[in-house]
Amino acid sequence: MATHKVSDSSFESDVLNSDRPVVVDFWAEWCGPCKMIAPALEEIASTLGEKIKVVKLNIDENPRTPSQYGIRGIPTLMVFKSGQVAATKIGAAPKGALQSWIEQAI
Repeated sequence: MATHKVSDSSFESDVLNSDRPVVVDFWAEWCGPCKMIAPALEEIASTLGEKIKVVKLNIDENPRTPSQYGIRGIPTLMVFKSGQVAATKIGAAPKGALQSWIEQAI
């Protein structure tokens, strides 16, 4: 399973009301570190696809949700469980570090 795009309008149904944990990648087109971790997140989405959903929210196209969650730097990853933030990670990291952080959070 690959990553999916979400928007301000779909955030509640795609993330907050999800029946499994959701990793949200807050990113932007101009963000170099965001582009660096994108392939790792795709691989993690494929590996852990049965357990989690991995979604991407472009902060430039969807400003409401990032401001609701106090996003100040990108990339910021948040794990949501049952509609609540379970973990937050700011900044890029290697795939192994991202995957173990996600697995601990879920």
